Amino acid sequence: MTTFSNLLTEVQACTICAAHLPHGVRPVFQIHPQAGILIAGQAPGRKVHESGIPFDDASGDRLRDWMGISRDVFYDPKRISILPMGFCYPGTGKSGDLPPRPECEPAWRGQLLSHLKNLQLTLVIGQYAQDYHLPKEGKSLTEIVMAWRDNWPIVIPLPHPSPRNNIWLKRNPWFESEVLPVLKDRITEVLNGKS
Repeated sequence: MTTFSNLLTEVQACTICAAHLPHGVRPVFQIHPQAGILIAGQAPGRKVHESGIPFDDASGDRLRDWMGISRDVFYDPKRISILPMGFCYPGTGKSGDLPPRPECEPAWRGQLLSHLKNLQLTLVIGQYAQDYHLPKEGKSLTEIVMAWRDNWPIVIPLPHPSPRNNIWLKRNPWFESEVLPVLKDRITEVLNGKS
């Protein structure tokens, strides 16, 4: 079996889908076997591709606010792992970023996830991550997020924190009033080792 450090080196050097990436290969993720929280996202955006830091954009600011944590805690891989469905920026399409490249999941995700032995909470962000972690055929994002109690307190589906989702958040005020306070409490429990 590949050691964790060797696996990280292999993933960072991956070029499996290089021919499909208009902005080049730059895997962006954060993982450590000690992490108690996993953020399962979609794929890096343009700003994250440029910086090489996961959620280093407006979406990340909102996500950290939703979680009630600082940047220092968020970027501590021993506490929080960040593993998108696609590790590289897929480029832009007609209505925003293209879907995550499908090659990362069979090549790397399972291997990386197998090293997270201390995992106590997974935040599943966006359609592609929800299709993988919470397959709910035919259900809308709203229906999936409304059913957040179904896998609580181990897994929670979230809408993408992108500013593009401002309309969804305005139409669904229950998310901020009902879900976020409970989410913040659960994150505090996990980070403080009380779960």
